[in-house]
Amino acid sequence: MATITTEMIKKLREATSAGILDCRKALESADGDFDKALDFLREKGLATAAKRAARQASEGVIDVYSHGNGRVVVMVEVNCETDFVGRSEKFREFAHEVALQIAATAPQFIREEDVQQSVLDHEAEIATAKAREEGKKDAIIPKIVEGAVAKFKDEFILLRQKYIRDDSKTIQDLMNETIVSTGENIVIRRFARWALGESTNEE
Repeated sequence: MATITTEMIKKLREATSAGILDCRKALESADGDFDKALDFLREKGLATAAKRAARQASEGVIDVYSHGNGRVVVMVEVNCETDFVGRSEKFREFAHEVALQIAATAPQFIREEDVQQSVLDHEAEIATAKAREEGKKDAIIPKIVEGAVAKFKDEFILLRQKYIRDDSKTIQDLMNETIVSTGENIVIRRFARWALGESTNEE
């Protein structure tokens, strides 16, 4: 069993904002391995974040990000529970990271429940037709279609996207970490993304 030092606990605490006892427990369960302890706390954090998800979030910020001298502009509303957290650097940093993510990846939806079934059915039809065209056996087509739909969700649902600065985590993971560190429920309410010369559905 590895010796857990004060320095190790301090380092983990700075990285996660978790309590001293939680950090010690995580390091003990990971036998002193920092990355495993981090994962342990992240998993614990997800449970904490889930408990907070029911709480009302009506404060927050609208972050506006302009890229390439105005060639791409993003507006995103991110909510929290109190004005105090809404003004905090940690929360505002998260909102700005979300705006950067949207500018870079052009998601179409925020969360999975925002996607209409007809959209998923359409993706499934395309994947089925493509698999048949490529001569795939009928027995494996459902698996191929399932993979194609999951890939579509990972690409176009913001919370499922891999974070552009660290592809080991998703935007959902990033949001959960911010919920844990701020102690409040956080909601990405809505966003708009404009790219110069891009056509819209209204045109």
